[in-house]
Amino acid sequence: MWFSTLKVYYRFKYYARKLTPARVVFIVLLTLSMQQLGQGGYIYAKAIVAQYLIEHAWDKTLKGEQQVKPWSWADTWPVAKLSSKKYNTELYVLAGDNGRTLAFGPGYRFGTELPGALGNSVISGHRDTHFSFLRDIKIADELNIQNPTGEVIQYRVTKTEIVSIDDKFIVINDSVLPEVPAKLVLVTCYPFDAIFPGGKLRYIVTAQRVINYRFVSR
Repeated sequence: MWFSTLKVYYRFKYYARKLTPARVVFIVLLTLSMQQLGQGGYIYAKAIVAQYLIEHAWDKTLKGEQQVKPWSWADTWPVAKLSSKKYNTELYVLAGDNGRTLAFGPGYRFGTELPGALGNSVISGHRDTHFSFLRDIKIADELNIQNPTGEVIQYRVTKTEIVSIDDKFIVINDSVLPEVPAKLVLVTCYPFDAIFPGGKLRYIVTAQRVINYRFVSR
């Protein structure tokens, strides 16, 4: 055993003498690249599996089950499905908008109304993944929300704005008034092409429910 180890050591020592600094740099960079590719593939596969499990949980929700967790240790569950035909987008909205939840999809902010219900519903998402389509959204664009009963409620975009978190912006729950339809408020970081995550600016899209428009789709 010790002889084999010694043999490997001297062989490594022999080849190490032949390594120029350029070759060392190349080997290090190649190793790091392979490692990054491996991690990237793992993250991509994990995201695909997570979306499949979330979709399966939503199917169970449509059949009447409540707070169906996509995996046993999850601290969130799907509460709605947000879609846009124009932007070819279908997203499962998860309960809560903390960092863990937003890694898997847009999150409904606790304390506001559930998506599709009367009142204002606030949904947050990352600008470079699930909510990247918001950079192209226009006034009068249509958005759909499917709630747990299978009803699909249509909303129409009425406003887009950029605000600072220093302004402590508040979403006024004025949609409980008879003359004001329910609102959907989508929030993401801004600008969309920022290099670093976070920042103080937020891009807000407000959409109002189209009165008397809803249909059942299971």
